[in-house]
Amino acid sequence: MTSLNGIIVVNKPREFTSFDVVAVVRGCLHTKKVGHSGTLDPMATGVLPVFVGGATKAISLLPDHDKSYRAGFRLGLTSDTLDIWGDCSEQKNVDISTEILRKALEKFRGDIEQIPPMYSALKVNGQKLCDLARKGIEVERKPRKVTITRLELVSFDGRDGVLDVDCSSGTYIRSLVDDIGLELGTGAVMTALERTRACGFSLGESVSVDELRALSDEERLKLLKPVESVFSDYSVIQLDEAQTRLYLNGVRLDTKRLHGDFGEGIYRVYGDGFIGLAKIQNNELISMKRFNGE
Repeated sequence: MTSLNGIIVVNKPREFTSFDVVAVVRGCLHTKKVGHSGTLDPMATGVLPVFVGGATKAISLLPDHDKSYRAGFRLGLTSDTLDIWGDCSEQKNVDISTEILRKALEKFRGDIEQIPPMYSALKVNGQKLCDLARKGIEVERKPRKVTITRLELVSFDGRDGVLDVDCSSGTYIRSLVDDIGLELGTGAVMTALERTRACGFSLGESVSVDELRALSDEERLKLLKPVESVFSDYSVIQLDEAQTRLYLNGVRLDTKRLHGDFGEGIYRVYGDGFIGLAKIQNNELISMKRFNGE
């Protein structure tokens, strides 16, 4: 196969880890240089951007994109993992109307604080919380501010329901469901989770693991999205031939000589195609990361 450099958006199946998906992509594309962004729990499904070849350099530089989820929930239960797959309490009788539930949801829109769940990959003093939780150890976790830009009730039958959530990176949907259950006084657990958008990619742009395995090498190559697609939030600086040559030789360019009026910040830099990311600081264009080669 030709040199690989790009992003494949995979619809992660249930009971696959994110690293399982990476292993599948490595095998299908016959390359070792593969990574992912935004880990999904094994029981979750949905959008998992997988970075291939030189595109792996983008993972540490990704803009803080919001993510979107569709989450199932059940009232009347609580669990140690905050979802249906944990050690659940006995089912309580629930008498909650749709109107009461919608009213409760209002409290969780906008900027809110969350306490990360013990069953998570978050590290405290170098140890994963989930590893401590499996040993029966619970540690204090500090609340973290997250933003819920959209929280809509899709369906509800008095006990089970579905939510659509748009949120900032770092939001725990299990914690959100648990907090809603606390607000209602009924308890609640998450029963399903599908990520519908991440890194600017939607579920409709994704390919399933089975589909990826069934494709030919040529068809798989066509799935690779250009690395610059994850940086579309950043404005563009176009360099001429002479500027491109200087830039590629590590020269910091005087912004007064650029074609346009640019303030401080991060930019996508193009010469004869996408070169990489740079920042403007003290009237100089400074390279951050180049993507025009392996």
